[in-house]
Amino acid sequence: MFAAATSRSCVGALAICLAGSLPAQAADEARTSIAGLGPTGPVAKLHGGFQFTEGPAADRDGNVYFSDIPAEKIYKVDTTGKLTTFRENSNNVNGTMVNAAGELVGCEMQGQVTVMGADGQVVRTVAKEYEGKRFNAPNDLVIDSAGGVYFTDPHFRAPTPLPQGVTAVYYTAADGKVTRLVDDLKAPNGVILSPDENTLYVIPSGQAEMMAYPVVSPGKLGKGRVFCTLEQKEGQTGKGGDGLTVDVKGNLYITSALGLQIFDPSGKLLAIIAIPEQPANCTFGGADRKTLYVTARTSLYTVPMEVAGHAFAQGK
Repeated sequence: MFAAATSRSCVGALAICLAGSLPAQAADEARTSIAGLGPTGPVAKLHGGFQFTEGPAADRDGNVYFSDIPAEKIYKVDTTGKLTTFRENSNNVNGTMVNAAGELVGCEMQGQVTVMGADGQVVRTVAKEYEGKRFNAPNDLVIDSAGGVYFTDPHFRAPTPLPQGVTAVYYTAADGKVTRLVDDLKAPNGVILSPDENTLYVIPSGQAEMMAYPVVSPGKLGKGRVFCTLEQKEGQTGKGGDGLTVDVKGNLYITSALGLQIFDPSGKLLAIIAIPEQPANCTFGGADRKTLYVTARTSLYTVPMEVAGHAFAQGK
């Protein structure tokens, strides 16, 4: 359990902390939730025994894929909870997302972004270099309705010196052209679009301030601004987020040392959902897209929600 932030209370062993809630209550009292949002039930461990889970993504049927980076595997969990191996020897795939054709697109930390077919095998490469040099270690991605891919390229698991010399955010257009969009953030990690695709959110791991950029047109951004500042563990300063997802209302769910920090579209903190292990990433899945799937260190957790996750063009 984490320490509650000022003027918040945590209720239950697997808790949700609400901004501006009542004074702290006993741990055995009923779990609290936000009307119209959730959770509607407890956090549950669905599968465990992995090395380091990351990159969850749902397909149009609600099945969820996620990666175990050190094990170089990608797993699939169907809507009944059954676990199968989707890909072996994944080249340390991290973030994933399903495109409009139903293919899984993955950030291979060995330096490229690729597309996998139904059998888990790579069928083509989205991006493998910029200005003649391989990427550092692609980390997370989001696919827009134009078929382009925004992805982050920090330093985690990258060769040294960094092949690109900087950590950055890129965009690969549907025609294959790669553009560097942001290069002034330390460790840009999670990335996602708003439901209307007018804003690109970038989650740096090297700072507490989470960034938002207006999308002028696919692959072209305006000046960035601080969207929100993450809550910190007691005694911790300047620690950023990791991955994130978005619901149909535009609320962001950002993984952090405290759990899932939920912010509304204006940047207001709504709640923090505690997870038994520190979460790395999350997505909405299940048949109705109302279950949060959370990758957290050695396990995969689920959180039933009242709100549904937003389905981008690739998931409809």
